[in-house]
Amino acid sequence: MLKKILFPGKYIQGVGALNELPSLINLFGMKGLILASPTAHQKILPDSSIDLNTHSLSIEQFKGECCEKELSRIAKVILDKNVDVIVGMGGGKTIDTAKIAADRANIPVLIVPTIASTDAPCSGCAVLYSEHGVFESVYYQKSNPAAVLVDTKIIANAPVRFLVAGMGDALSTWFEAKSCSNTQSENVCKGLSTLTGLNLAKLCYDTLLQYGVTAKIAAEKHIITPAFEHIVEANILLSGIGFESGGLASAHSIHNGFTVLEETHAFYHGEKVAFGVLVGLQLTDTPPEESAIVFSFCEKVGLPTTLWDIGIKNMDSNKLKAVAEKACAIGESIHHEAGKITPEKVFYAILAANAIGEYRKKQPNLL
Repeated sequence: MLKKILFPGKYIQGVGALNELPSLINLFGMKGLILASPTAHQKILPDSSIDLNTHSLSIEQFKGECCEKELSRIAKVILDKNVDVIVGMGGGKTIDTAKIAADRANIPVLIVPTIASTDAPCSGCAVLYSEHGVFESVYYQKSNPAAVLVDTKIIANAPVRFLVAGMGDALSTWFEAKSCSNTQSENVCKGLSTLTGLNLAKLCYDTLLQYGVTAKIAAEKHIITPAFEHIVEANILLSGIGFESGGLASAHSIHNGFTVLEETHAFYHGEKVAFGVLVGLQLTDTPPEESAIVFSFCEKVGLPTTLWDIGIKNMDSNKLKAVAEKACAIGESIHHEAGKITPEKVFYAILAANAIGEYRKKQPNLL
């Protein structure tokens, strides 16, 4: 198996980075289309200094779901307006729709995330849903985005919960990449990780531990500090390259398992992934000292450490066994972990992580 790693074509981050968008569009094409989330369409773009007429830009507001109906609508707009570069501006589903639409039209895509809640902006894959929001498939693009433009002033004005959820998603990057490296399992690029991918995944984890708490404090006040900039980079760039080029393992499979429980649907992807990390640490016999560091980090920034924290208030064994069964389905990345992973082992790991989390809430300094 070959070693493989993927990157976005350009990555630009900082206060006022949005002002670079017109020149980027001109670099990649002549006529741009911005697919904007409702927030981006109604608040961010009107407050920006971008002149749509001067730069031959048009805007379409995203309808809310990354599904075939919305993709067909955008495909018609691209054709009717002779668009040769598309911009996805908003959260995860807006970004994914823009990535797929551009891939199908064989035109470049530029990504402008308005929140730092996941590592989707830099990746070359997207998730397709039904019109009713039910997961259908993962769609792999021919290449990663041509450019990712991250305006940290926009990110700082978003609710702090998004940044924290992004830290939860990023928290899994190193542990899953390390597991894939240890077992020589394929990454999302269908290859083996490189030293570059592994080291970026480790840098992502180290950055979270060093700057996560102070970045959250800055985000709560909607101010931009070096620590805040570091965490935005970790959530979007380091985690994006790290997960795609390092690989996925138990944390994301356990997240997928929890989606079978309706009570978890109100919680963000990164929040459930974070608890999946804690479960994975128990599943893989991680030393207690290392496990304690990760629990402590989650407690300090406000990520879930118990089942209660992701909406599961009734410890129903049958429900948790269903979560474990889903997490261990054929094709799930949990099988990139060492040894034979079974639903029973995952079930006990869920119980163990929850018990440790509850214990620490009562006596945080004793474990």
